[in-house]
Amino acid sequence: MDYRIEHDSMGEVKVPADKYWAAQTERSHENFLIGVGIETMPREITHAFGILKKAAALANHDLKPEKMTDEKLSAISKACDEVISGSLNDHFPLVVWQTGSGTQSNMNANEVIANRGNEIAGKKLLHPNDDINMSQSSNDTFPTAMHIAAVISIEDKVVPALDILIDTFKRLEEENEGIVKSGRTHLQDATPIKFSQEISGWRASLEKDRKMILTACDELRELALGGTAVGTGLNAPKGFAEKSAEAISALTGKKFITSPNKFHSLTSKDEIVFAHGALKALAADMMKIANDIRLLASGPRDGLGEIFIPENEPGSSIMPGKVNPTQCEQVTMVAVQVMGNDVAVGMAASQGNFELNVFMPVCAYNFLQSARLLAESIVSFNKNCAVGIKANKEKMHHNLHNSLMLVTALNPYIGYENAAKTAKKAFKDNISLKEACVELGFLTAERFDEVFHPEEMV
Repeated sequence: MDYRIEHDSMGEVKVPADKYWAAQTERSHENFLIGVGIETMPREITHAFGILKKAAALANHDLKPEKMTDEKLSAISKACDEVISGSLNDHFPLVVWQTGSGTQSNMNANEVIANRGNEIAGKKLLHPNDDINMSQSSNDTFPTAMHIAAVISIEDKVVPALDILIDTFKRLEEENEGIVKSGRTHLQDATPIKFSQEISGWRASLEKDRKMILTACDELRELALGGTAVGTGLNAPKGFAEKSAEAISALTGKKFITSPNKFHSLTSKDEIVFAHGALKALAADMMKIANDIRLLASGPRDGLGEIFIPENEPGSSIMPGKVNPTQCEQVTMVAVQVMGNDVAVGMAASQGNFELNVFMPVCAYNFLQSARLLAESIVSFNKNCAVGIKANKEKMHHNLHNSLMLVTALNPYIGYENAAKTAKKAFKDNISLKEACVELGFLTAERFDEVFHPEEMV
């Protein structure tokens, strides 16, 4: 491999000649051989750094034009556009398991943008610290990148995925409006419910999750940029924070504002914890929905068998013809991962000291993994399972009319205790509720038929 010599405040370092990073990135690359190529800093963070570095250059150009000249702004903007596009991802090799402030990833961005900008300019024009990091600190750029990445992930990935599945459930509600089935509580037979009502519960859960996620997302719109090292804004010109937030909003097409208290923004990750809690709520609902669907589809002969779901792959290497509810299983595994991530996010947020949280990379990694997994899992579940759900009307009718809990309809006519005796006799003697009720003398056969209408119990 060919190398070139780069230097920083600690001395000279050999850097691969074909990479845009420089000395500080290389030191991190060599000192943190933990999860290399596996737990790389999320690309969403790299993307966000491209946005915030361009925004910072635009703000500096307005406020410090003598230092951020037109020529420098042009070179930085072009280099940042390449970072934003992802075309320079190979030049961002650092892992999550580095300094807890994310300083090395901030410097990775500074060095890549400076060297690529110099290449664009055709001369040594830009310095990583003096120009790309002008008016900034790692301590305010990394939390800013976290918030930008989180908002983009929620609005561009999670919410659209949710909308697709919500629309599918709305369609299934309409298609199954007239079907009545047995309800179930505690995994035991309960009073009847329309299948469309059951589906509406799933749909409403997702709609509620969507609302909570977007509510939490609003808190992420506050940016730390402008706080610099400890929140005082040292070395940042007056108005930099506001102009940077405006530029980030323009570049992303999403609303961002500067945080009113930078001391809070540098040390507290409460907005991330709150937003991840909303993602965990979605994971919990997806777990419940997936479990409902695979239980309703269980069988095909020895389970509930009340719905049919798409048959996508052979389910066993030994049992011919077996097909499993694999999409439900991937959803539940993703839900478990998100719930575990929530613990990591919460613990990371609780461990900051004094003026800075130093668990930010792991916090960002888990949050963005949760958002990505949920979005991709929901899209897959919708495409490969939910859209193909069909009611097994015959099985639903059979189970409904064999449910002992239909006896609840008799409460107004024979009382709770007599109804309980009727249900117990029917179960013990393996006879119908009608036969049990008549044998016990609570109602005549004719009167039973007059008051007993399962389809009207919904």
